[in-house]
Amino acid sequence: MYDNDLSAVVSADRAHVWHHMFQHQLLESRDPRIIVEGKGMLVWDQNGREFLDAVSGGVWTVNVGYGRERIANAVRDQLIKMNYFAGSAGSIPAATFAEKLTEKTPGLSRVYYCNSGSEANEKAFKMVRQIAHQRYGGKKSKILYRDRDYHGTTIATLSACGQQQRATHYGPFVPDFVQVPHCLEYRKQWDVENYGLRAAEAIEEVILREGPDTVGALCLEPVTAGGGVITPPEGYWEKVQEICQKYDILLHIDEVVCGMGRTGEWFGYQNYGIKPDFITAAKGVASGYAAIAVLITTDEVFSMFKDAPEDQLNHFRDISTFGGCTAGPAAALENMAIIEEEGLLANTTAMGARLMEGLAMLEDKHPLIGNIRGKGLFCGAELVADRETKEPLAEKLVQAVVAECDKQGVIIGATMRSIPGFNNTLCFSPALISGPSEIDRILDAVDNGLTTVESAL
Repeated sequence: MYDNDLSAVVSADRAHVWHHMFQHQLLESRDPRIIVEGKGMLVWDQNGREFLDAVSGGVWTVNVGYGRERIANAVRDQLIKMNYFAGSAGSIPAATFAEKLTEKTPGLSRVYYCNSGSEANEKAFKMVRQIAHQRYGGKKSKILYRDRDYHGTTIATLSACGQQQRATHYGPFVPDFVQVPHCLEYRKQWDVENYGLRAAEAIEEVILREGPDTVGALCLEPVTAGGGVITPPEGYWEKVQEICQKYDILLHIDEVVCGMGRTGEWFGYQNYGIKPDFITAAKGVASGYAAIAVLITTDEVFSMFKDAPEDQLNHFRDISTFGGCTAGPAAALENMAIIEEEGLLANTTAMGARLMEGLAMLEDKHPLIGNIRGKGLFCGAELVADRETKEPLAEKLVQAVVAECDKQGVIIGATMRSIPGFNNTLCFSPALISGPSEIDRILDAVDNGLTTVESAL
């Protein structure tokens, strides 16, 4: 409608669109940004400005880059043939993708389709609660979550939110969600030699305090995303797995960000040799070409619903309207094929190493960098006002670095309005198609951004 009149698009946006995570008072002094085109890792706004996208669509989503005609064509062809039927029936792309997806997740064999990461996590929470009623007389209903982790925007997922500022104003929350400590070694909570083991044991302490017979599941991100790109310390995951098995607690791994290649493996948990009972995935599953989220679980969990007595209302009484749309799995099939055919897992590992090496050099150069961490093309740089005290850099200064990068035509991310006092980590998650030139351009922009902010202090 507005192809030749982008000023009309800006006016329509200003008048009618309620943007996500955005204070609209800002639009009293400037135009909204409209992203009108993308190709590869580049996007263009309504003014024709080009940007290198180092955050895969702003929220870790466009894993295989923009402008993939084969994905768009697969979605078009599927929608013409059969666009939708409720998830109580099957479809060709849903069955095909479920089979291929479970081939990538040994030990997990059942896929439940829905619309978003928040919804996928809520489905898992509902399954845990239903299992508690069917098998444990209503006990084992508690779900543990970790400080600094994030699992979604619904009231139930915010009940499991380890980022206090995201949950502010939305209570009261759902009962029986219990927080366990984070595992960020840079912000040590215990002065011990084996920090990973101690951080895992802290989870066990919470289980014992609450009562093992009341705890049904533990929900964790394999690498904490919006809470500061926190990679787990050595030995952490092995001990977590052992604790869950010891107390008959289902292990739910939230792969909404890490899934589909982001860490150099198909799923983040596969870097750590653990065997979850649930994984949930969304963002990169179809690289944003269609809405899709999945909950993947084991035959053991599936059988708890299939084999329960009929008088217990035994099936999972849930539906996700657009989980029945065929566009999602059709797009996901092509997305997975691209990752395989183009060797993007190996590329993610190689380019992630290049990004981390470059950040390490910036750490040597810039005193504002206190710590760097990451896995694959999922990296963070925590900024500090003082390296000795580790005083976090003020959020406004962190955002100033982001803004300076933006001026140079590179879009990066940062923790923002999430964790009181600790919104100080720059976040990098470029597409899995990244090459040396894109990585170097990101690093140059950050170098210049840090120089500009440091010179003003």
